[in-house]
Amino acid sequence: DIDIMMGTFTKSFGGMGGYIAGSKDVISYLRRRCAGSAYHNSLSPVVCQQVISSFKVVMGEDGTNIGKQKIQALRDNSNYFRMRLQEMGLTVLGHFDSPIMPVMLYNPTKIAAFSRECYKRGLAVVVVGFPAVPILTSRARFCISAGHTREQLDRALHEIDEVADILKLKYEKSTFG
Repeated sequence: DIDIMMGTFTKSFGGMGGYIAGSKDVISYLRRRCAGSAYHNSLSPVVCQQVISSFKVVMGEDGTNIGKQKIQALRDNSNYFRMRLQEMGLTVLGHFDSPIMPVMLYNPTKIAAFSRECYKRGLAVVVVGFPAVPILTSRARFCISAGHTREQLDRALHEIDEVADILKLKYEKSTFG
């Protein structure tokens, strides 16, 4: 059983904010004790409608199968990209089917270098370092979309492979990357 579920509406639903779901007692406790509940703005009606509309598309309640197609495309793109990153020898956290892929850089000195080398090759990459993560667990984070084409993914993977060679990031193939 899951006692509390938490999520976001930003990337998946094109909105903002997030949610916490749990038992009535848990939610009542959080409403009374959580500073965010007392001091933060609630979601605007426009954002709420965006999230509701997105849910309807995903569940097929809009009369189309667009949601089903998008979810399948997202799963296929995510699994393909993750598999190829792993085949390169990169350390990829998370699970298959997830469109968010943290790739370990480890050494904090590689954060800016990875970002800069990717940018030179036309890739915008999110990098994460201390204090957001422990100092020796620096990473890059890739977010895959259903809208990415296989050609776009292959081009990105080619560029990432080059950067990984330059920065010696292939730790799954060699201790020295």
